[in-house]
Amino acid sequence: MTQADSKYAIDVKGLNKHFGDKHVVNQVSMRVRKGEIFGFLGPNGSGKTTTIRMMCGLLKPDSGTGTCLGYDILRESDDIKRNVGYMTQRFSFWDDLTITENLDFVARIYGLPNRRDVVRKTIEELGLGSRSNQLAGELSGGWKQRMALAACMLHQPKLLLLDEPTAGVDPKARRDFWDELQVLAANGISVLVSTHYMDEASRCHKLAYIAYGKLLAQGTAAEVIEQQHLTTWVIHGSGLIQLQNDLRGKPGVDQTVIFGEGLHVSSGDATALEQSIKSAIGSKDAHAEQIDTGLEDVFIYMMSRSADNFGGQA
Repeated sequence: MTQADSKYAIDVKGLNKHFGDKHVVNQVSMRVRKGEIFGFLGPNGSGKTTTIRMMCGLLKPDSGTGTCLGYDILRESDDIKRNVGYMTQRFSFWDDLTITENLDFVARIYGLPNRRDVVRKTIEELGLGSRSNQLAGELSGGWKQRMALAACMLHQPKLLLLDEPTAGVDPKARRDFWDELQVLAANGISVLVSTHYMDEASRCHKLAYIAYGKLLAQGTAAEVIEQQHLTTWVIHGSGLIQLQNDLRGKPGVDQTVIFGEGLHVSSGDATALEQSIKSAIGSKDAHAEQIDTGLEDVFIYMMSRSADNFGGQA
């Protein structure tokens, strides 16, 4: 199959990676379609960054196969790097250079022809014009993030790999950033983005959840929720902390989490859950109702049931 024929920007099977005696990526298989925003979720230390680096040819897997943009991840890593934009977790540019100078330096590394025109156009497209002569070290988190995205886009990549790009960024900047990702995807650019934010996860076309090296679920948000077969109730009223303590360990109660003024209680056994909730509430000043299980309920549930790769529990 040629690069043009493949409908997948990423297609990997059975990726494994060990660091010493730790199996940090364990039989991970994923497919990301062209023009798709694919959310990659999981707790810290779950293997997300290692998996991303293997996919783009920066790190060789111990075993497994796959392609990225039609190039073999084992034999054609240089071709992958030329066609991928990779944004790391940490800001990795030069504080004492302006936005324009930083981008010009990156363009020189890529050996781009007409680099000044490319830099100017990229600055305009990503709304950096008003800050183009400001030192990177003086930028807020949101502007740094936007500059980092611009650097990823200079060589017109077909795939963006974004490793927790919005960590520490304010909500408005995060929303603006995701609006930009939606535009890029609509123009045919594929995006694989790791995130801890559930509002961002809900904006992805597809999701995958990895915990301590193992891929536990993938699909649309609705499919991931459905795969866990959870029933969830919310309890409102006074004394939620005590109710939470009372419910833990009761029949049918798999998870209790307080969200704001409500206590979410989830289980795979709907009948036992309802009975335990009604028994716990009794004559207390509280009321309960069944609600749709949300992504956050599901991810907390999966994480709490995943043995970590250091021998404990998540």
